[in-house]
Amino acid sequence: MENISDEEKLESIQAFQSTIRKSENALTNLIQKGNNTTLIKKRLNALYVGLAMLEKAWNQGAHHYTKEELAEARNVLMGLFPSLENSYNKSKAGSPQKTLLRKRIKAFELAVQAMDDHLANK
Repeated sequence: MENISDEEKLESIQAFQSTIRKSENALTNLIQKGNNTTLIKKRLNALYVGLAMLEKAWNQGAHHYTKEELAEARNVLMGLFPSLENSYNKSKAGSPQKTLLRKRIKAFELAVQAMDDHLANK
């Protein structure tokens, strides 16, 4: 994970934090409505793991996740790429939405790379 600028690191961490906040709000709304929360909880956990892996890779932070938890989170994040890329391709050039999606995709790619690196070294 070399050659990542400080700006890209910051944008990636912020993209994860933003996505986590949105997912936490969605979870709260689903709970209040009595809807099924299994999928959002799974995605939210993957987001927590992804953020922890970026912070570990860049800030020598620690994490408490098992190899199995990392592998599951990696698979969940990978499963989000098709819908992110589809939304990105449909958004208007130069729009704030397109910028946000580009940063989110990059953040998820970097988190998956950090997970791959960590899993390869275990």
